[in-house]
Amino acid sequence: MNHIRRSLQVLFVMFACLFVGHAAAADLIVSAQDGKFVRVEGRATYPSPAPSDSLVLIDASQFPPVVKATVEGIDHTIQGPPQAVAITPDGKLAVVAAPSHYDYGAKIETLETFLQVVDLESSPPRLIKKVELGVHINGLSINPEGTLLLAAALDGTVKVLSITGKDLSLLDSIKIGEKRLSGVTFTHDGKAAIVAMRDEQGAAALSVEGTSVKDTGERISTGVSPYCVDVDSNGRWAVISNAGLAGKPGNFGKIAGDADTITLVDVSRRPFRAVQHLTVPAIPEGVAISPDGRWIVVQAMDGSQLTPDNPGRHPRGKVILFSVDNNGAHKVNEVPGGEAAQGIVFAKDNRTVLVQFDVEKELAIYAIRGGRLVDTAKRLKLSAGPVSIRSMPR
Repeated sequence: MNHIRRSLQVLFVMFACLFVGHAAAADLIVSAQDGKFVRVEGRATYPSPAPSDSLVLIDASQFPPVVKATVEGIDHTIQGPPQAVAITPDGKLAVVAAPSHYDYGAKIETLETFLQVVDLESSPPRLIKKVELGVHINGLSINPEGTLLLAAALDGTVKVLSITGKDLSLLDSIKIGEKRLSGVTFTHDGKAAIVAMRDEQGAAALSVEGTSVKDTGERISTGVSPYCVDVDSNGRWAVISNAGLAGKPGNFGKIAGDADTITLVDVSRRPFRAVQHLTVPAIPEGVAISPDGRWIVVQAMDGSQLTPDNPGRHPRGKVILFSVDNNGAHKVNEVPGGEAAQGIVFAKDNRTVLVQFDVEKELAIYAIRGGRLVDTAKRLKLSAGPVSIRSMPR
């Protein structure tokens, strides 16, 4: 009997180790790169020849995270919020939006109107299809079940697509506003979503029942030019970055590094409510909340996107940490970031933070240690500037 008991214990430990190992491995992040665009001291340039636009698959279950695969030939652009890419919860599929084409002769960038589906299971991962939607898409979000994709468009609509295996099918188009939408995110349970109304201000709350997605008519107060949206895994908080007046058409480069805001939203009950607006340095391009809801990190350009003749110019942006409790968010510290950096995400461990350093063509690894944010000095080198990033649905 003791022999049998010991054998069962060994089998249990082996099974537990396998399960834990599988769970730990399931922390995949995708980053999309725009190879055409190169920012030189605040000025947009399109040098030729240019590296390909691309997608990288990152394993964040270890420290430091590592790049597992690179998919070349993806069409992407820096124009728009850094949430124009998504990955299914099983890690088998990625979707890339915000495609563009640059005509080097005419010196014109054209925004395209399709989604790109990438098979992450194939060896190597590859682009398998394009799904035409007839409008340029700025933000993507996949529900926790991996069955629905929401795509926020420039014409004020949210496209609803089903995901079946490796196929995407358009189910519905929901009119939210008349102007550009930006970031969109499902809540932790997949029963609601929040979409940022970049040009008409505020955020819209959507209801989700099965494959039916509807605009509830509820609106959430935000700052100027709401941009990116993220949620925690506990159903308590969402956070929205507000790009400010610089995020309005025709204002880029005209603002001298003014302070902007992020908005903390209580999603624990309906209607959702903005409970706090927090001041941050100029243009919080990216924002993320940790899966456990305890931390918020903000990637702010802080004038690093401006030209040297602008009095608000700084050589580097800032990455800011806030702690979150039942009373709201409180600033902890800030550390130097990159030059005109882009998106930011948490790893599943709630401590590791990946920041897209576009000008430097790398992913910078930050971490929360001893309750404060630190730059670990670890970098993942890329062939082109990273501009959109997403983790698996939390």
